[in-house]
Order: sequence, then structure tokens, then C-alpha cells
Amino acid sequence: MSQVPSANSSSIAWADPQRQSAFEAWLGQAAAEHGLLPASLRLASADASFRRYFRIDSAAGGTCVIMDAPPTQENCRPFVQVAALLRQAGVRVPAVLAWDEAHGFMLLDDLGDQTLLTALDPQQPDAALPYFKDATTALLDLQRLARPDWLPAYDSALLQRELQLFPDWYLAQHKGIAIDDAMRATLDKTFALVVERNLAAPQVLVHRDFMPRNLMLPRAGFDAADPARRLGVLDFQDAVWGPITYDIACLTRDAFLSWEEDFVLDITIRYWERARKAGLLDFDGWSEDFGAFYRAVEWMALQRHLKVAGIFARLTLRDGKPQYLADTPRFIHYIRSTALRYRELGPLLRLIDKVEGWEVATGFAYGRV
Repeated sequence: MSQVPSANSSSIAWADPQRQSAFEAWLGQAAAEHGLLPASLRLASADASFRRYFRIDSAAGGTCVIMDAPPTQENCRPFVQVAALLRQAGVRVPAVLAWDEAHGFMLLDDLGDQTLLTALDPQQPDAALPYFKDATTALLDLQRLARPDWLPAYDSALLQRELQLFPDWYLAQHKGIAIDDAMRATLDKTFALVVERNLAAPQVLVHRDFMPRNLMLPRAGFDAADPARRLGVLDFQDAVWGPITYDIACLTRDAFLSWEEDFVLDITIRYWERARKAGLLDFDGWSEDFGAFYRAVEWMALQRHLKVAGIFARLTLRDGKPQYLADTPRFIHYIRSTALRYRELGPLLRLIDKVEGWEVATGFAYGRV
């Protein structure tokens, strides 16, 4: 095994010298086996978890991506398993070229360095449409998969645990609110209703973060007709088996940009047309009634919005990543826009208005911050 001099990774910060040494030893072996150029190693990105990603050049041209995922914080096995499953379905995901499971180092082929998010402008929905059509194609491909035995269930316990992030982190920690009995009763009743509505939906493979930030533009240029130039899909390691409404809600109600409702409806209708033809919406009249399906999507989106508001607060307060909290108002507005539509969510609407200091509701445009 060849040893990579530490100078090759001098631009990469390591909190643990032992982990750095283990990485350099692994990289030396991977470089020899895959024709990599260690001196080209550079940081590619870091995400909301403990994972981070490096990019490295190959002697043959092109690049690869290296995942650094400390095993004490991150389990890479679901990533490997789900990647194989999605590739089988025709979804463009990274190929695992090498994996040191004990240390949490992984070599992947490179799907590109530009996320779809960077190419989108909410003021130009027509330009975004081809990308969203391809994204829904990938979504339908993964939703057609049969359930593997090892995939976790998006069950009541998990849905409730995620919802609890909102009072625990957004209300109590971020807003500094002491949750009294009346507020707790409102939250408990709302959460129970949200879980009940969402668990009634048909179950499929759920990516859980299917949004433009996790969709990659190919370097050769986007072409939905060419499998090698379709959008790539990342960050699928937390996939579960759960409500079919989750990922389409996630795709159209983004964490980092907002669309007007007519565009959200357009994309959702296009998805609905294809999903019902695929036999995925044979439930409670959804195949015949888009309105019934759309209401279910909104209830699923509400669960995600509450969860993400809590997660973004936690990322700031616990993990030292304050950039996420800047997008939290987007989710509060998403929550309000849904609560305004449904009488059952009136108590939640009043709670949000009180927490945010909006005692008297004013005009509100869907999805706008």
C-alpha cells in the first residue's frame, strides 16, 4: 500500500490526526487502483450531516468524488444499498468505486459539480420545466420499485419523532418559548391528525430529500433523452418506505427557493397524470380526483415543513451551521399557507401567528417570503 504524503491533503482540515492518517493511507491505495491524482484533492462540499465530500482528478481525465463519513456519526451501508437499488431502476446515481467501511471513506464517480438549484430562477418557470419533468421521471422510477426487506418504514413513530423537532428546537430552543399545556395540546392534536392523514397514503420508496439541491446537472449538458445526461440524484441514504406524497411535496416546495402556486400545481398535475397511469395512485379516488391527491400532498408537505423548521434550528444551535436558519422563515410561510386552507389546522395557524408576532393575519402570497 502506498502512502500519500500529508501535503497532498494540506488544504483539507482534519480535527482528528489519526483519521487524517487513515484517510491518507486509504487514498494512496485508491489512487493506485483507480488512477487518481492525490495532489488534486480539494474540498467539494459539506452537507447538513457529518459527511463531507472531496473532489479528485484522475490521470485519464475527469474527476471522482470522495465521501468522508465518520462511522461513529454516519452509517454508509444504507447509501451503498440504496444506490444499488436506484441504479437498478435506471435512476442516475453515483457508482461506488471503492469503500472502506471501517473508516467511512468512499470513492464515487462524479455526477457533476453544479446542482439543479443553481440553475433555477423562480421568475422563469418555463425554463425550469424541462428539469422538473426529468426529476419527476426519476421520482416515478424509484417509486415503482418493490420494497426491499431492509428498507425502514416511514411509520407513525418516525413521523411523530420528526414532528417533535418543531417544538423541541424551533419553539423551545430557537424562539425561547416555554410550551404550556394549551400549546402542547394544540401541537399534539395537530401532529396526530397530520400523522393519521399521511399514513393513509399508498406506500412507496421515499427519498426524503428529493429537491433541486440534491439533483445534479451533468457536465456534458442536460438532455433528458440521454440516460448519461439526465439529472443525477444524490443524498438518498435516508430512504424509507412511506407515503407516496412525500417526495413530490419536497420537490415542489423547496427549502431554498419558492415557486408561485401555479407552477407548483403545474408540476404536481404532470406528476399526477403519470403516476396514475403507472397505477401508483389507486387509492381513495386519487386517480380520478386531482384535488383529493393535492390535498394529501399538502398534508404531507406540512409534516415536512414542521420537521425542517426544527432541523434548521438544530443545525444552527447544536451543530454550528447558522446558514440554514436564514431559510427557516420560508418554512413558517409554507406552514401558514397550508394552515390557512384547512379548518382543522386553525389552532396551528393561531399558534404560529402568536409565536411569530402576527396576531392579525394580513395578505399572504403562496410560497413567498
